Amino acid sequence: MSSEENLSIKAQIMDAEAMRRSLVRISHEIVERNRGVKDVVLVGIRRRGVPLANRLKSFIKEFEEVEVPDGSLDITLYRDDLSLRHDRPMVHRTEIPFDITGKTVVLVDDVVYTGRTIRAAMDALVDLGRPGTIQLAVLVDRGHRELPIRPDYVGKNVPTSRHEVVEVRIEEVDGVEDVIIMERNREGAE
Repeated sequence: MSSEENLSIKAQIMDAEAMRRSLVRISHEIVERNRGVKDVVLVGIRRRGVPLANRLKSFIKEFEEVEVPDGSLDITLYRDDLSLRHDRPMVHRTEIPFDITGKTVVLVDDVVYTGRTIRAAMDALVDLGRPGTIQLAVLVDRGHRELPIRPDYVGKNVPTSRHEVVEVRIEEVDGVEDVIIMERNREGAE
């Protein structure tokens, strides 16, 4: 039995409209905190961080009338749990068609949990250049950090237990738009 078969939906915590409102708010916060977007670039962490970064870019363009550079980052080979996750990892391309040196890089991801994904993303970024600063924007912060990493922009804080899974489902990737909490079924329970 796969781990997905051992999960059941516990609750929907955001629908498509709540996700949109959160991303609009985050895009305004990015502009306000950085006093504009002159040296700001958006970098989405593959997979779901990429479409979220694209949406932030669109919202910023809508109200600032400025096109913020954006790119995508694959952190597969930077993960500290690579051997635990897959025998043959799926490596995608990093596409950052601009120099990040001296820029304010806003890393974008769907969920922050232990902080290990973000640490890997920062390692990958530093291999590409020396950002002036790195900020973190996430749709959901579920807690349980193992590293001293804290997002700068959060759509929703969701207290969870370790046996729960927060799943952000995005139209471009999943064909549905919401955020749900999945609960691991305990052995013997149906």
